[in-house]
Amino acid sequence: MVFSGHGQEQFNPVRPQTWKTNRTKHTVPLNEIKIIVGKDQIPPIYNPKFWSVDQASKTYFPHEPVIALEINGKVRAYPLSVLMYHEIVNDEVGGVPIIATYCPLCNAAIVFDRRVESETLTFGVSGMLRNSDMVMWDHETESWWQQITGEGIVGKYAGSELSILPSLLISFKQFKENFPFGFVLSTETGTFRNYGTNPYVNYDSSHPFLFKGTTDKRLPALERVINVNAKGEDIVYPQSLIARKKVINDQPNGVPLVIFFQKGVKSAMDQSEINESRDVGAVTVFSSKLNGQQLTFGNSKGSFIDRETKSTWTIAGKCFDGPMLGQQLQAVVHGNHFAFAWLAAKPESRIYNP
Repeated sequence: MVFSGHGQEQFNPVRPQTWKTNRTKHTVPLNEIKIIVGKDQIPPIYNPKFWSVDQASKTYFPHEPVIALEINGKVRAYPLSVLMYHEIVNDEVGGVPIIATYCPLCNAAIVFDRRVESETLTFGVSGMLRNSDMVMWDHETESWWQQITGEGIVGKYAGSELSILPSLLISFKQFKENFPFGFVLSTETGTFRNYGTNPYVNYDSSHPFLFKGTTDKRLPALERVINVNAKGEDIVYPQSLIARKKVINDQPNGVPLVIFFQKGVKSAMDQSEINESRDVGAVTVFSSKLNGQQLTFGNSKGSFIDRETKSTWTIAGKCFDGPMLGQQLQAVVHGNHFAFAWLAAKPESRIYNP
């Protein structure tokens, strides 16, 4: 694995003099938090600029991975090739203040509502890691937040949780097909970066970087996993299994779910040029109950067909043919991470075993 661009200071104790954070209030041992680089040395995006899908097509390649987000009819895409170098985008979508986040070392792409109690927070990249996962910080209180879970771990908001918003990790092409009037984060960030390249070459076929914990032996450390919380229980679905089945219908704790897999998304953590990386596919998760009707899904030639109405659906949960034409499945909050990172955060998670 080749690593570059994010500094070399590793495994030093937290330097309290650089922060106004109330470090007497914390939910994790402070010695688990390691300084890698300085505060916002990995520059978050505070004033994002967007392109139309047609404009974005001139820069982004079809199989580029993007985070797709829809709130109150407003649609955004955040390419991982840009988030790779910024890790956090502060934005407002459909009247909701959000942050789109990506931790490359954990392959964790998550969107949060940035409102906590009565405050709307502005987030930056602390330059610290815990279990190889990004620690975020908010400008208003300088509390520290664990990115993979959205939990406040040090400071005023230690013990608080950011609300995770439903989002999809799909390709730019899939985004364009499903959301032709959406907007895409541009490369006009005010910072020069070699967007489209991956500074962590071959990372997802090697071993976790800067992780000193014990990896969970139930899954390979860098197996991609989908996690869902069903009535308080965390369930993990290995992506290799989802890829073989193409569709998983499940009802953990009585919660009706369908999980879709479709080829056509490149890994952001493989080759130096992301467009030359291997195809790892897209996984999306939806409620399988729509308008009171329970649906059961299968796969046919890359599309998803429900057995009850014979309607055909896209990877984004949109029906494009059949009696349900124009209907939209409800997206379910889920994560798409490396196994070592999620299981370090939630070791009690149950591994799905059909």
